Order: sequence, then structure tokens, then C-alpha cells
Amino acid sequence: MKKFLKILIFLLLVGMSIALLFIGNGYNMYKDAIDKMSIEDKVAEIKSKENYTEFSELPQMYVNAVISVEDKRFYKHHGIDVLAIGRAFINDIKVMEFVEGGSTITQQLAKNMYFTQEKIIERKIAEVFMALQIENKYSKQEIFELYVNTIYFGDGNGTVKDACRRIF
Repeated sequence: MKKFLKILIFLLLVGMSIALLFIGNGYNMYKDAIDKMSIEDKVAEIKSKENYTEFSELPQMYVNAVISVEDKRFYKHHGIDVLAIGRAFINDIKVMEFVEGGSTITQQLAKNMYFTQEKIIERKIAEVFMALQIENKYSKQEIFELYVNTIYFGDGNGTVKDACRRIF
């Protein structure tokens, strides 16, 4: 029994060391991004785009639909949704690959603003740090507005206005 306990403790320490390594690398990725361009400057850059759409221009039905699909608990969390991350983690482990991300709208905004689409743990951790900072600086309405102005709508539609013009 003592041998089993020693092995278990050793495995826990190894696991914690690996987790700390990933967290450190994710934090460094976040810090590098912020050092290159502050969130305020990045937001100003996004808002200066020709077809930038303000929240007041968005139909409530559209807002509700995006939140329903992308982040049901958008108004209930502060940038990260532990339940969604846990669900995604369990589903990813079941299939042994990254099939779900569990990202909130704020995390997706952070990714769109600063990071690549590459599915690596460090980037997800960097998103968490960035999402927490974004949530501290901006309201949910501002975050949603920035989000819909940074997502890609396909077929060369870079903004929500471009997509609406093409589709409707």
C-alpha cells in the first residue's frame, strides 16, 4: 500500500509540474502579445475598421442567437466558463484529440485579437489570461460588439455588415 501511495504521489507531482509548465508557457504567450500591443490599442484598431458595427446596430434576435450558439452563460461568467471547459476537457479525453474548446465569447475574442487558430494548450491558457483582462476592462456589450467585429463569416465576409450585405 505504501508503494502504491508513493507512486501516486510521484505521478501527481509529475502531473502538477507539467501543468505548471503549460500555465507558464501560456502566461508568457499572453505577456508577449500584450507587450506587442495593448488591449486598448488593439480595440482601437478593431473599431477603426471601415465596416465596424456597433452593438446598437445589431438586432436583438441576432445577439440572442449568437449567445445561444456560442456561449449560453455569457452574462453569468467573468471571461471563462469552468463548466464548458470541463465538459470540453472530458470530451477531448474521450476521443484523445482536441474536438471541443469550451471557449467563451470573451476567449474567442482574445484569440481573434491576438492568437492563431492553432489548437495547443498554451494558446488556450493565454486566452484565459487575456479573457480575464478583457472582462476587467470592458462591459459585456462592448465585448460582444468587438467579438462580432472580429469573427469570420466565410466567403470573404470579414465583418457582420459584409456578411449581411451578401446574404440579405
